[in-house]
This record gives sequence, C-alpha cells and structure tokens, in this order.
Amino acid sequence: MILAIDIGNTNIVIGCCADGQVIFRERVSTNPTATVLEYAAMLKMAFDMNRADITAVDGAILSSVVPAVTLTMRDAVHKYLHLTPLVVGPGIKTGLRIHIDNPAQLGSDLVADAVAGIHHYPLPQIIIDMGTATTVSVLDAEGGYRGGMILPGVAVSHDALASRTAQLPKVAFELPKHTIGTNSVDCLKSGLLYGNAGALDGLIDRINAELNTPCTVVATGGLSSVIAPLCRNKIILDDDLLLKGLSILFEKNKPKN
Repeated sequence: MILAIDIGNTNIVIGCCADGQVIFRERVSTNPTATVLEYAAMLKMAFDMNRADITAVDGAILSSVVPAVTLTMRDAVHKYLHLTPLVVGPGIKTGLRIHIDNPAQLGSDLVADAVAGIHHYPLPQIIIDMGTATTVSVLDAEGGYRGGMILPGVAVSHDALASRTAQLPKVAFELPKHTIGTNSVDCLKSGLLYGNAGALDGLIDRINAELNTPCTVVATGGLSSVIAPLCRNKIILDDDLLLKGLSILFEKNKPKN
C-alpha cells in the first residue's frame, strides 16, 4: 500500500493506494504555519478514521505546489510512518514527454494528472483540475503534454467578488432554480456555476478545433463534481485522478530490489 499526498494552495489530499486502486481519500486545509507534529496528527487521524493499517504502507509519495509545506509534510510522513516519501519534482522518472517552453515549470500536480490520464483514458485528452486555480492540460494523440490554460478557480472568483463589492454576499455553490437569476444570491450562483461551465465548454471546443480532433475530457479536484455536469461537452469525472498518478509515479521510481 502506498501513501499519496498532494499539497495544494487551499487543500491537502491524503490517500492510500493499492494495486492501482484508491483505498481512501481525505481532504484537509493547507496551513503553511502548521508544524511537523500537527501534520503527523492529521495523517494519524486519516488512517484511524479509515481503519487503515499503517504497517501495510510500503512507501509514500507527495506532490506539492506550496514549497513552505513540502518539507514539513515530508518530515511529518517520516515521523508517523518512519519512511521518507518520494517528492515529485525535476529528476524523477515520469515517462511524460513535455512539449512546453520550460518543462521544469510544469507543476507536479499537473504531471501526476497527466500520467494518470494517459494510463486510464483514451488520447488525445483534456484534463481539467479544479482547485484554487482551474487548470486545463492538453495531451496529444501520442501522449505528449502540449500545454494548457490557467483560470481563476471558482472559489477564488467568488472570494474576489465578495471582498471587492459592497453588497454581494457569500453564497453556497448550489444550483439556482433558474439560469436567469431574479435576486442577488441566485444571480451569483448562476454566474459562478454556469459561467465557469460555459468557460470550460468554450475552451474544450477551441482545443478540439486546434487539434482538429475530438478529445477525451477528464475533470478532477475541488468543485469539478458541481461544474462538470453543467457543461455541454461530455466530461468524465475522476476525483482520484491525481492520487492514481502519484501511485504510478511511485512505481516508476521505487528502488529495484
């Protein structure tokens, strides 16, 4: 069994994988000021609540877009499991051909998403990861990483509106009764949810046109389960895509006996 951890700007996803399957997945808040002990306690809580046996863990891997938390979490894993996790970054084997201006700039989370996407779904492919930012990755028919887009995440857009306006409130991410809102709350809900769905549909259509072929579209992370069903394009939801990718990367890089 492999412990896989993804450190994002807003949340940290903690999961265990075995034989390519995700055994459990938990989400906690990212806190750059948390100590090694605090993160170790979060790991223990995740294992305890899922009745997972820590003695069955053979290794660990983590990806991170928050450098301030990377080393703390690495030490927390060592404190709790007495093993040092593999950290996704330059130098690890991915098998991914990256066709962008500076391959070293590609986020470790996007690398893991792409590796899992290639392994589990048909190519060419569009991967949408809805976290603090909404990222769109494009994989060509040969599995090469062609590039992508970055949009403000749904929650970031919501926070910006609420903080920069005097009368717009915070709202729940739930569908309004009608697309055309008749009050401020429903107008916000409709704009945030249908607006983001429309943006993704537009990007998908433009990518398909640029590649001159229809792509498999996979969505993961954050609010993907809320936004993707509102899109007019067919989108496969896979909440465990990143953890699956980390599991594959661990297998590619584990020491040979």
